[in-house]
Amino acid sequence: MRLAPYRSVLALPGVRPLIIVAILARIPSVAAAVTLTLHVVQDLDRGYFAAGLVATASTIGAAFGAPLLGRMVDRRGLRPVLAVCTVAEGVFWSVAGSLPYPLLLVLALIAGVLTLPVFSVVRQSLAALVPPEQRRPAYALDSMSVELSFMIGPALAVLMATTVSPRATMWAIGAGVVIAGSALFVFNPPVRAESEVAVGPAPPRRSWLSARMVAILAIAAATTLMLGGTDVTVVAVLREADQISWTGLVLALWGVYSLIGGFIYGSLSRVPSLVVLLGVLALGTALVALAGAQWFLLALALVPAGALCAPTLAAAADEVSHLAPPSVRGEAMGLHGSAITVGLALGAPLAGWVIDISSPRWGFVATGVAGLLVTLAVLPIYLSRRQPPEAAVPAQRATEPALAVSD
Repeated sequence: MRLAPYRSVLALPGVRPLIIVAILARIPSVAAAVTLTLHVVQDLDRGYFAAGLVATASTIGAAFGAPLLGRMVDRRGLRPVLAVCTVAEGVFWSVAGSLPYPLLLVLALIAGVLTLPVFSVVRQSLAALVPPEQRRPAYALDSMSVELSFMIGPALAVLMATTVSPRATMWAIGAGVVIAGSALFVFNPPVRAESEVAVGPAPPRRSWLSARMVAILAIAAATTLMLGGTDVTVVAVLREADQISWTGLVLALWGVYSLIGGFIYGSLSRVPSLVVLLGVLALGTALVALAGAQWFLLALALVPAGALCAPTLAAAADEVSHLAPPSVRGEAMGLHGSAITVGLALGAPLAGWVIDISSPRWGFVATGVAGLLVTLAVLPIYLSRRQPPEAAVPAQRATEPALAVSD
């Protein structure tokens, strides 16, 4: 396994601190959903359906807000967007614990629109800091950092909510968001490279939101749909087998598989195409249904699908960074973030619905088949081998007049 690609990327100016800040800044964001759920169920004494509505409202807001915030970053720079989102989220989390349910539902939607765009900003900044030929290991590192945040954030939120209170956890998340936003504001990572100057108006959306770009967004959504569905199905399968106590370990191992897969993917000199990664991930997810009833057999069956989670997400982000012109990369990464959010939002209810009408193992089949259907839908676009949009938009030279690329 080659470590040289990672050493080269981490040696680039600004990359190492960006990855570190990204891991820490994402923890409050990934802990938000479970914290809201526990608050609605425990503090407000409402059911899980009511809690799910709050999470759904926040998710819908985030899906709409990500490309809008990305467009604002492209036009106004990073710092104004960070300032607005940090203040908005800080206010929301400081008062959310005291709100009646109807008002909490409304403000969760609004706060979702103004969610601190950590995920999109980090990916956009990596495209600015890392040359195109080195972006694969860079985005592999990013995917691994996301996996670490998801392994740490929800666990910390549950621990604090059960040992202290959900309301105190909400205040802690608010403080974490403010610290994260402030750190990014001070760090102010570039959103375009010095050679990627913006001259004149941004290109029209139809010039870069091509069939290939839409296919990549569909792949990103399908990937996280399978992740969300697998998460729910693992719990259901172990509960049916009366081994629910092993759920945490199985999910943790699944995350470790993703980390290992992402690390291997970033070190390779040649890798399969994005559509192949998605197809194998979908097949591996569906085949988990054949695992035995014991928790360790389920954990072993998750190895192939788990190992492809981070690589597929990294490959999608890498392709978006190449296809989107620099002047609209923020909006493109925002759309990519929206696709990931929508996929996660759809995966759990899809698997849950199939589990309710059949049996837990069919949750793996349902989400895997959904991934295979998306693979078949986008396969003709990849087979056509059309000229990528970036080839039609020549890179502007650094000698041309430039606009500011970060605040």
